[in-house]
Amino acid sequence: GVLAPNFAVGAVLMMQFARLAAQYFEYAEIVELHHERKLDAPSGTALATARGMLERRGRDFQRAATPTETVAGARGGDLGGIGLHSVRLAGLVAHQEVLLGTLGQTLTIRHDTTSREAFVPGVLLAIKRVVALDRLVHGLEHLLELRIA
Repeated sequence: GVLAPNFAVGAVLMMQFARLAAQYFEYAEIVELHHERKLDAPSGTALATARGMLERRGRDFQRAATPTETVAGARGGDLGGIGLHSVRLAGLVAHQEVLLGTLGQTLTIRHDTTSREAFVPGVLLAIKRVVALDRLVHGLEHLLELRIA
């Protein structure tokens, strides 16, 4: 079987790029945006992205101190120093932005799903490859055969 937080190939690539970049930056924030009917927050994709970044990095990120938070929760959730922010809004499908920062530079990695059609190629790939699997595979990236160091 295949269990994946996201079947959009672009989203899977975004997650892998963020994982790869994590070791080079001290600060990280993830902003995920979804339609108003999404029930969970943060999304499974945001959680999987953050966990993958932390696993690759091998230690927590730094989190900028904010001594005065005038609106409770304004800085979002915190997972290993990664700020997690969830937006629910009519007109959206699924979007995620990973922001990384270090001395003198930032890196932004973003994926936008503008139609649910984006999930079809990943689902078809999983259906095609599942018959050859002898175990449960967690994550579409294993079926894409990515060669990311």
